Amino acid sequence: MYSQRFYTLTASCPDRVGIIARVAGFIAEHHGWILESSYHSDDGGGDTESARYFMRLEVKADSLPFHLAEFRERFRPIAEELEMDWKISDSAVKKRVVIFVSKQEHCLYDLLARWQSKELDIEIPCVISNHDTFKGFVEWHGIPFHHVPVTADNKAAAYAEMRRLFEEVRGDTMVLARYMQIIPPDICADYPGQIINIHHSFLPSFVGAKPYHQAYQRGVKLIGATCHYVTSALDQGPIIEQDVIRIDHSDSVDDMVRYGKDIEKAVLARGLRYHLEDRVLVHGNKTVVFR
Repeated sequence: MYSQRFYTLTASCPDRVGIIARVAGFIAEHHGWILESSYHSDDGGGDTESARYFMRLEVKADSLPFHLAEFRERFRPIAEELEMDWKISDSAVKKRVVIFVSKQEHCLYDLLARWQSKELDIEIPCVISNHDTFKGFVEWHGIPFHHVPVTADNKAAAYAEMRRLFEEVRGDTMVLARYMQIIPPDICADYPGQIINIHHSFLPSFVGAKPYHQAYQRGVKLIGATCHYVTSALDQGPIIEQDVIRIDHSDSVDDMVRYGKDIEKAVLARGLRYHLEDRVLVHGNKTVVFR
C-alpha cells in the first residue's frame, strides 16, 4: 500500500497475446505511472478455450491527466476488444463495510479493533445483529447498532429491513462476523462479490451443533478457517483466504474452540483486507488472490 493516492485496475479476460501491452500501453500513452502490477495466466486445465488472464495494476492518480469517469470512458473500447470483466477504484474513497453479527464476539471485537487502529482504513456505517448482545459495545465505539430479530415467522421482513439498512447507509460490503443466519438467495444474487463470510474448516464433515466436540471425538489434528464470498450455495462461494493450525491429543475441546476463534478472526481480517484492496478476482469457480 502507498501513502499517495492511486487507482486500482483489476480485470480478467480470455487469455491471448498482447494483453499487457494493450493495457500498459494505454496507461503509458497518457503518462500514467504504474506503482504495482500483478498478473496470472490460468490455462483452464489444459482447455485452451477456457484459458483466462487475470491482472491487477495500481496507477499513481496524479500521473494521469483525467479522473476515473474519463478513465472508464477511454479504457472501455480496449476492455470490449479484450472481452474483459473489469473495474477501477480510487484509494482516496474509503469502502463502507456493514458488519453482521449474532452472539459470538471474537470476529466483531477483532474487526472493530483493527478499524479503530486504522489497520482497516474503512468506514463502518453500522452493525446489524439478530440479537442485542453487543449493542452497548458497538455504540461505545460510536457506531450505530441495529437489532433486527430473525424468527421462523418474520424472515422475509427481517431480511427486507437488513437490505433497506444496507442501502440506506450506502454500504459497499457486508461482512458476516459469525452471523448465524442463512442469507436468502435473492440477497446473494443482488450483491455478488459483496458479502463475505467466515466459517471453521470442519465443514462438510462435522455439521450442525458443536462441530469442535465432533472433531475432538474423531481425533482431528488440524483446525482451520475459510473466508469466502457468500452465494446461494451454502458455504460454497469463491474462497478468498484459508489457514490452518496443528493440534494434538493433549488439546481439550476448550483449547480447540479457542484456537478456532483465533484463526477465524485472523483469516477473516486478511480476507476482508484482500477484498478491500481489490486483490481478489473471481471468474466462475476460479478465484485469484494477488497478495
